Amino acid sequence: MSTVSPSSSPIKPLTLLIVDDESPARQRLRQLLASHSQYECVGEASDGIDALEKIDQLTPDVLLLDIRMPGMDGLEVARHLQQQEQPPAIIFTTAFDEFALQAFDTNAVHYLVKPIREQRLIEALQRVTETRPENLLPASVASDHCRSHFSISQHGDRYLVKVEDLLYMQAEQKYVTLHCADSEWLIDESLVQLEEEFADTLIRVHRNALARRQAIVGIGKEQEGFSLLFRNSEKRLPISRRRVAAVRKELGI
Repeated sequence: MSTVSPSSSPIKPLTLLIVDDESPARQRLRQLLASHSQYECVGEASDGIDALEKIDQLTPDVLLLDIRMPGMDGLEVARHLQQQEQPPAIIFTTAFDEFALQAFDTNAVHYLVKPIREQRLIEALQRVTETRPENLLPASVASDHCRSHFSISQHGDRYLVKVEDLLYMQAEQKYVTLHCADSEWLIDESLVQLEEEFADTLIRVHRNALARRQAIVGIGKEQEGFSLLFRNSEKRLPISRRRVAAVRKELGI
């Protein structure tokens, strides 16, 4: 009696999300991948915000991520993904060779210089799937790159809060509360690091509070002292007495 050995299960293709603001660039990457059945393109995104939404929906294994995009660029996308327990592997794509070499002088980050060749793309995919790096941006890139959004995870969902919607932020114990006109959000970040990152955007008004310059419309007199007034909001933020003169000078009020 002959026996039939069970057939081996087919290898699941590696799933990819292509992120680029230029449609021809996305189309070219699809064409380069078309003859390689071990890779499956599950979607495309045209900017950083779209990319984060598609990543949450599609959970791709690998991102082909353009660096220079309007709005939220590829570096910021990568920075938000670093908060995830199991982020997708990232291969950055860039038309700026010099920039790439300076920013990614580390074995933990993979990148391809445009125009991308098929052999280089497949080699990069093989490397990234074999090594599965931690996808950490070099510290110099992360620290020099100011975010356009805060990425907040609540109950498994991601919320993006625009920096330009921020009125002020206050520290309490290990958390910082972001105050917007009609919402508040908790983030687990250091107020000192936030002040460094957004040095051109925020002003310190108290040892535990920073305010966004462009949201401030004036200073009000309170019974206890002075407070900041904000555009399109009734919220007020007390100014510490020792900071009043410095705040007035910085704001030109």
